[in-house]
Amino acid sequence: MTSRKTAEQLPLAFRHDPATGRDDLLVAEPVNAAVAMIDAWPQWPAPVVIIAGPVGSGKSHLAAIWREKAGAIAVEARAGTGAEEAAEHGPVLIEDADRNGFDERTLFHIINNVRQHGHTLLITSRLWPMSWAVDLPDLRSRLKAATVVEIGEPDDELLSQVIVKLFADRQLFVDEKLVAYMVARMERSLEAAQTLVERLDRLALARGSRITRALAQEVLGEMVGGEETSG
Repeated sequence: MTSRKTAEQLPLAFRHDPATGRDDLLVAEPVNAAVAMIDAWPQWPAPVVIIAGPVGSGKSHLAAIWREKAGAIAVEARAGTGAEEAAEHGPVLIEDADRNGFDERTLFHIINNVRQHGHTLLITSRLWPMSWAVDLPDLRSRLKAATVVEIGEPDDELLSQVIVKLFADRQLFVDEKLVAYMVARMERSLEAAQTLVERLDRLALARGSRITRALAQEVLGEMVGGEETSG
């Protein structure tokens, strides 16, 4: 007998473009310091600012706002990419430094050029720079001199705002009581919020139904069960 889950025709996963303007930015205690740093540009306490936070915490949104505000160029800290030269001419952005990796000497020269020419560099990362695998002593010294801003773990207010925004990005609007129900029962991470909204949207489309408490209960149960079996 074919199970109900496999029998359901899941729709194709269309890409949903998030709203990434300054007015769309969610402001709550865990991200306040990072938002204040972006808003303060160009009056930064140091030429190099590193925003560290977990997956889905809003680093890309903040980076997009700063890139537009500063007229920055996104670069990769790898030899032969032109990143060092870009740092001589204006603000530069390096996203997901710890995940994408970098050439140590190239990053060192990018930082030096930014400092020498009076420009600024924004780096985003999941991890604090002191935990990066860096062997070059001069680069370690430069990273220690950078201003590091951490995005903290999300509280109920931020999780609620994120869920509402993620639904809105998909042109969906949910009742605040349903949002509170989900927040009280979900994993405390923004990555989990993204997964929850995506699964609810796809399942509601597959069944031709609204997003209801019963649907949320089912998806939350599946997410918890998947964590238990994968652990």
